[in-house]
Amino acid sequence: MDLSTDSLASWATILGTVISLFGLIQSRAWITATGVLFVAVSVGALLYARKEHRLVSSATITVASRSLDSLNAANLNRRRNRSVVVQKAYHGARIEGENLQITWRYAGYCRAERESAIEFSIDADNNVPFEKLECFAYDLRNDPDQRHKIRPLLIGADGISKKIAVPFLTPLKQHQGFDIVLRCELPDCMNAGVDYYTSTLSFDETSIPRCTIRLVFVGSRPEWVRVYECNPLGRTQLIKDLPAARVSQGFVEYLDFVENVSGQASRVYLFHRSSV
Repeated sequence: MDLSTDSLASWATILGTVISLFGLIQSRAWITATGVLFVAVSVGALLYARKEHRLVSSATITVASRSLDSLNAANLNRRRNRSVVVQKAYHGARIEGENLQITWRYAGYCRAERESAIEFSIDADNNVPFEKLECFAYDLRNDPDQRHKIRPLLIGADGISKKIAVPFLTPLKQHQGFDIVLRCELPDCMNAGVDYYTSTLSFDETSIPRCTIRLVFVGSRPEWVRVYECNPLGRTQLIKDLPAARVSQGFVEYLDFVENVSGQASRVYLFHRSSV
């Protein structure tokens, strides 16, 4: 018989409780201790099983029958920035043909005694090896004229979801402010038909006061853009159809303003282009 981790944990809990009661009745300390140990192990196994189940569920995200491969990979290895507080967030995406160019900017302050870097997640369905990735950042607090490019450091595996760390030019002290911008070019990752761009936040905060998301399509204009919200369990919900904010010769711009957004929010911008 194939027993799941949940089933084993439940049986261990029952057995441990019975052993503990028997030990108390018989006044045998070692029997009671054994029962308590069974209960502790079973509770730990149950919590682990539920965590793994949530992780697997969050790694099978689809929207309108479109599998969100890069977001699935990102959720499996999600890391939170715990030492900084973000007060303003900006996510920009410039989509031209098959190419995607992202610009992300975060401003806030350090709540730890010291912090030397901030982490990002670069997600795209086409894997560009990190060493070939055109990706750099600027520490605007220490370098407002953007004269010193900062090359991010790869954290962990190199794949369609890359975890990177951007070092500050000088380490932050507690309560010290920061303003960092990251720019990255991801070639050959956008397709004709239904495609998507994801805006994800990974900060240990209940809410961020304001996040601005800007999408610019150069050349081929999308027929529609829809905004979905994805919760930590991998469930998606349609929020709205996003109208164009500006249409000009050769490009169209979309803007989305989100207030008091969760520090672990994921928004999916699904769109359709007849050609690239």
